[in-house]
Amino acid sequence: MNQINPRQAVLVTGASGGIGRAISLAFAEAGWSVGVHYHRHKAAAEETLRQVVAAGAAGSLYAADIRQSRTVQEMVDVSCRHVPAPSVFICNAGIGGSQLLLRQDETAWAEIVATNLTGTFHCLRAMAPPLLANGGGSIVVIGSHAGFHGAIGQAAYAASKSGLIGLVQTAAQEWGVGNVRVNLLLPGWQTTGLSEGAMPEGDQWQHHALGRSPSRDEVAKTVLYLAQLKDVSGQVWNCDSRNL
Repeated sequence: MNQINPRQAVLVTGASGGIGRAISLAFAEAGWSVGVHYHRHKAAAEETLRQVVAAGAAGSLYAADIRQSRTVQEMVDVSCRHVPAPSVFICNAGIGGSQLLLRQDETAWAEIVATNLTGTFHCLRAMAPPLLANGGGSIVVIGSHAGFHGAIGQAAYAASKSGLIGLVQTAAQEWGVGNVRVNLLLPGWQTTGLSEGAMPEGDQWQHHALGRSPSRDEVAKTVLYLAQLKDVSGQVWNCDSRNL
C-alpha cells in the first residue's frame, strides 16, 4: 500500500467506470490524491472512490454535468480548495452513439457534440486558470482514433473527437508560456459502455499491427506517465498499434 503524497493531486472526469476508473487507480497506486468525477452514475463513482482509498490514496467525489459550464467551474473551484490542489486534470468524460450519417438523429448529434467537444471546452476553460496561477501543470484529454479516420456509424462521435485535436493543440500553444501542458491520448479499443456492440471481432483487428487492443492497465499507466512529463505539450499519444 502506498503512502499518500501530500503534494500531488489529480481530478479525473468520467471516473465512474471503464477507462476513467483505471486512470484513477493508476494515480492512486502512485500515491496521488484523486478527485473522482461523475455525472449520472453515482454508485459506480463511489465504487471507484472505494478502490482509490483501498489503494492507499486519498480521494473525493464530484458530481457535475460537463455540458454546463457553471457546474464544471464549481467542481474545479471546490477541488482547488483542497490541499493539495490538483496539478493534473484528466478530461475523460464522454459519450458515444451509433447511427449512419444519413440517419443521424439531430438531437443525438447535439448531445454527443455537447458532451465530448463542448464539455471538454468547459473543462479546459475552468482547469487552466488555477494551473497558470500556480506556475503550471498538466491536462490530458482522452481522444479517439475515430477522430483521425472516422468510423462507419460514428459521424457524431468521430466529429466530436476530431474537434478535440484542434482544441488541445490550440490550448497547448496559448498556455505553454504559463507552463501548462495539454496533450491528447488515444486509448484504442476498450471494453466499456461506449464500445458495447462495436468492438472489433475476429479478423477485424487486421489494421492493428499487434492484432489486438492495448490493455486498459497499460493505457492508464501511460496517462499517468504523460501527465508527469515536463517538456511535452500539444502532442497526440496513440496507445495502440494502428497508424494515425
